[in-house]
Amino acid sequence: MANVALARYGCIPGWPRAFVFPPLASPVLFLISMDRIADAFQRARDEGRACFIAYLCAGDPDFDTSLACCRTLIENGVDLLELGVPFSDPLADGLTNQLAAQRALEGGMIAGRVFELAREIRKFSEVPLVFYTYYNLAFANGLRDYVHKVHEAGVDGMLTLDLPPEEADEMLEYCREAGVQNIFIVAPTTPERRIQTIARAATGFVYYVSREGVTGVRDQLADNIADAVTGIKQSIDLPVAVGFGISTRDQVRQVGAMADGVIVGSALVNCIRDNLGNRSAIVEALGAKAKDLVAGLRGTAPAR
Repeated sequence: MANVALARYGCIPGWPRAFVFPPLASPVLFLISMDRIADAFQRARDEGRACFIAYLCAGDPDFDTSLACCRTLIENGVDLLELGVPFSDPLADGLTNQLAAQRALEGGMIAGRVFELAREIRKFSEVPLVFYTYYNLAFANGLRDYVHKVHEAGVDGMLTLDLPPEEADEMLEYCREAGVQNIFIVAPTTPERRIQTIARAATGFVYYVSREGVTGVRDQLADNIADAVTGIKQSIDLPVAVGFGISTRDQVRQVGAMADGVIVGSALVNCIRDNLGNRSAIVEALGAKAKDLVAGLRGTAPAR
């Protein structure tokens, strides 16, 4: 595993490049292999199920409540946590997540506080963390410096929604340097030739957007998920997680039988929206919803 990671990334993602322990007759390179994202997917596979990925906007509705929300999600079975970095123009997000970003920004959730939230999570959990973000937020803060701060905060990967792989060379270089993984999106409209381009850039996992449009709760799943996941796997040797529109235990069960990961966002964010002003109620509702959704993965064997 270490050799594969070195060949692909130039380092072991999530860990320093190497440790040399003198005194020795000749320096020996000791590599420590740790990839939280890969470990989470592998652990789920070992348990005969898909990986459960939860999304929350960092700082919604305030820092302390957001931290409590992240804790309760982890305690109720979430395998990987996506933290939305609040942005004033979140083009990929529907109304639910737009309003979550607005609440976070109004609560003072600037870039430094997002890093602080990640560091606080790292004090009690090794669950993989991925920043769900937009390119301007990284570019405006100095791309290389931003990526290294992401790593230093204990974040494992970045999903930069508006950064196409064709224009991502600089981001990829800095992420390889820092040991941060890059998650890219495949949509229902993505042609095969572009999937090949994504395959050369993506690390960690692939996020398959099951519907055209923006995030949000849907009554029914798209009807082509299984074929899409199979097609992606023919070109990309990474786990495929499916998101957009998944909101019920039954939908989680169905998607979990077709994909390596199931991503739920708006249905969880609604637990915050519906209980604003009552932190205890937010945390209780969010924990109950996460527990119910995760239960949908019991006994499901993800597609291979």
